[in-house]
Amino acid sequence: MENSLMKTLVAAIVVPVAFAVACGSAENALTSTSGNTGSGGAGNLNGSGGLDIASTGNGGSGGGLDENTACAKQEAVATLKTAPVDIIIVVDNSGSMTESIGGIQKNINDSFAKIIDASGIDYRVILLARHGQSSSSQSVCIEAPLSGIPVGGCAAPPAMPVNNPPKFYHYSQEVSSHDALCQVLRTYTAADEHKLAPNGWKAWLRPDAFKLVVVVTDDNANCTVNGKTYSEGGTNPIKATALAAQFDLDLLALDPAQFGTAMKRNYRLYSIVAIADKDPKNPATPWPPSDPLNVLKCGNNPSPGLGYQALSILTEGLRFPICSLNNYDSIFKELAKGVISGAGLSCNFPIPAAPAGELINRDSIVVTFTPGDGSGTQNFSQVASEAECAAGKFYLSADEIQLCKDTCDTVGMDKDGKIKILFGCIGVSN
Repeated sequence: MENSLMKTLVAAIVVPVAFAVACGSAENALTSTSGNTGSGGAGNLNGSGGLDIASTGNGGSGGGLDENTACAKQEAVATLKTAPVDIIIVVDNSGSMTESIGGIQKNINDSFAKIIDASGIDYRVILLARHGQSSSSQSVCIEAPLSGIPVGGCAAPPAMPVNNPPKFYHYSQEVSSHDALCQVLRTYTAADEHKLAPNGWKAWLRPDAFKLVVVVTDDNANCTVNGKTYSEGGTNPIKATALAAQFDLDLLALDPAQFGTAMKRNYRLYSIVAIADKDPKNPATPWPPSDPLNVLKCGNNPSPGLGYQALSILTEGLRFPICSLNNYDSIFKELAKGVISGAGLSCNFPIPAAPAGELINRDSIVVTFTPGDGSGTQNFSQVASEAECAAGKFYLSADEIQLCKDTCDTVGMDKDGKIKILFGCIGVSN
């Protein structure tokens, strides 16, 4: 084979997109097709799975990425899987929370876990709250099937939680009226009171799982940890927004492998707070992140939780009214739907190995998207790194193509859309 001989390798990866995506948080399982010449390459995605494809081709040469003149053609149909999800629920144990805790205990199995189970999502629940009797000490006790405590066992709770790996873990820690955010940071690597998590609840997280943090409280955020104070200033939207930005920065710095980066967060925060009803006729209706902070509160609670609201908006999470005690079943059903949609699909695709005697020309990679409505095909262009991301762009890692977040969001909303990825290859001398 001559030096500088340019040949073309076309890899058409057809991606059926099912629902809204959380970029880079799931696996693609690729089913290959076979040809009559050439040799296949192997690739992987997110550290697991792989691509095994046989090549076919007519030995065409030069030119652009045209399937008719390609020296080799690789095709695969991608079966996309939803991402695993770690759900961290943080519950305020203060004296005003008795009825809310009762609603959580009553609905977390039937109106939450059961719905997520039925979706097929690989999920895990980590509860951060003091374990015990709800009616007398505003503590939380979760029964089977989610917990390892038998049904009826919380009438007289055992002395310590009973975890149910790998589905449920309870980190027993008192959460007061104002310190839910500080407890999230403080307990991350600290032992719980029963030493079920001697190195903190961090040990129960999975690095490949998307994180959903759910804070349940009827008060505002005002606490100090590691020398930093997180205070929303009562009902001050400016301070609440600043609090959210600071906590987000600190949580991401705490463990980027788990929570992501400012460019690509791997978590959302949902808040169940004393916010006024979005729809009085349907109190379980969540406030979406597109709606601004709401200073109106429900009931006689001290605060609408603007700091938590601001975090939900920042991380594209949902906000629910804590006062809807008669609608906790509906709230937890909506919360479960949010978990399912938040799990999402992957926007990562492996770069396969080239056929024998060839090298992938990384600069030649082209990604096209054909919308499900039959409108014109869109060409996504390559940028040098994630830092340069924008809509309609993608970038490369060592062995993957990663759609930028805005691109990923667009693709994910089109359940019938298809992705095709074209590769060029360069011939090398023996």
